[in-house]
Amino acid sequence: MLVTTSNSLEGYKITKQLGIVRGITVRSRGALGNLRGAFQTLMGGNISVYTELCETAREEAFQLLIQHAQQAGANAIISMRYDANEVMEGVTEVLAYGTAVVVAEG
Repeated sequence: MLVTTSNSLEGYKITKQLGIVRGITVRSRGALGNLRGAFQTLMGGNISVYTELCETAREEAFQLLIQHAQQAGANAIISMRYDANEVMEGVTEVLAYGTAVVVAEG
């Protein structure tokens, strides 16, 4: 699956647009993770427990996006973006979205 944040793929021609696709996940850190995060906050620097949570959420949303595009019959996604919103305190939604397309070389 080719994925890009641009509106086109160099070297490929878009032969069909299949519409918007998305992958969404909702995540929170458990009590122990929050305790570790609070301790890391006191020490300063990178708060790895939250970095890992964010990376995991983005990767999960990205993989769901690819699955949705494959189900639609796409072999590429253009204009891919991420968005995140707090659903409630400590619970965050991560959304990956883009336009599913069929491309051919040329």
